[in-house]
Amino acid sequence: MLKTVAEIMTRDPITVKAETPLREAIKILAEKRISGLPVVDDAGELIGIISETDLMWQQAGITPPAYIMILDSVIYLKNPVEYERELHKALGQIVGEVMSKKPITISSDKPLREAAKIMRDRKIHQLPVLDDSGQLVGILALNDIIREMAKSQA
Repeated sequence: MLKTVAEIMTRDPITVKAETPLREAIKILAEKRISGLPVVDDAGELIGIISETDLMWQQAGITPPAYIMILDSVIYLKNPVEYERELHKALGQIVGEVMSKKPITISSDKPLREAAKIMRDRKIHQLPVLDDSGQLVGILALNDIIREMAKSQA
């Protein structure tokens, strides 16, 4: 019988708020050895996720977009809005400035295979799990799936 997300996910995940200092979120990720944290508002609604990938902007920095000048006009070869978003991630001091907004989610009753496919196709390492009312009830991480695979191999 196929397993569901509910059987594998981590229940009651650690969460942070948008106004949480970034260094506090980094400390949680490092101490708990997790790859991402759901970001919730005061009502407990999921508003984003902060992942290791989001934090890499802090360390790696950004490169200004290439441009050409024609007469006195600057023409960017890359969307300047995207550059501005990357700049906020690189310079952010609170979770809300660095997090990925509108994270991809899954419901707890979905098959584990479907969750794994979403994670592979979208190149993400964790999926927030929502109940029927849209409340965060868990998180499914790649290492949860790998642990399940190891159990089935034994």
